[in-house]
Amino acid sequence: MKKGFIFDLDGVIVDTAKYHYLAWKKLANQLGFDFTKEQNELFKGVSRKRCLEILLEIGNRKATQEEFDTWMVEKNIDYLAYIKNMDASEILPDVPKILQFLKERNIPIALGSASKNAQPILEKVGLLHYFDTIVDGNNVTKAKPDPEVFLLAAKQLGVKPEDCVVFEDAVAGVEAANRAEMISIGIGDKNVLTKAKYNFNDFTQIDTYFVQELINR
Repeated sequence: MKKGFIFDLDGVIVDTAKYHYLAWKKLANQLGFDFTKEQNELFKGVSRKRCLEILLEIGNRKATQEEFDTWMVEKNIDYLAYIKNMDASEILPDVPKILQFLKERNIPIALGSASKNAQPILEKVGLLHYFDTIVDGNNVTKAKPDPEVFLLAAKQLGVKPEDCVVFEDAVAGVEAANRAEMISIGIGDKNVLTKAKYNFNDFTQIDTYFVQELINR
């Protein structure tokens, strides 16, 4: 029975959340209000369109469709400028260890992310070769917690959803994995990711025996 492993990007493989925050904060400041790190938690695992909607709600701002589209583009331009110089130092601890362990055993690996910049980021940090397929914001129309991104990843890996394992750092992502009937592994605060089947603060807490047990299950 073949297993498939699906990884979110932001906050799981690399910490690009800080760059998203800086770009959203810059836009908020331009629009005349502040945007805090605490408010940024609302953006985890959420599409760029929905993030802007939330930002405008926070600032009590209205926007025409033209303004909305312009601000979406401006935010992404700023974000791309921030990530331009990313390298392997941005990879979160022990992620390559788990990817290498899976690769050596010919386990199919997918990326399932809301990001529309997933491929260039994986290229910059030197991890692209580990992934058999990438499903990101360019491929799906429904944002997490809708399971579309994970179901499409499973399909492209040729693995049944119930035989997939998902690593997620966002409540919406964990819910999406659960809706897809996949094994959800929360990376982060277990008091936040309460619906994940397993919880770890980060990959330094995940040993290869546990991963092998998931493969064998």
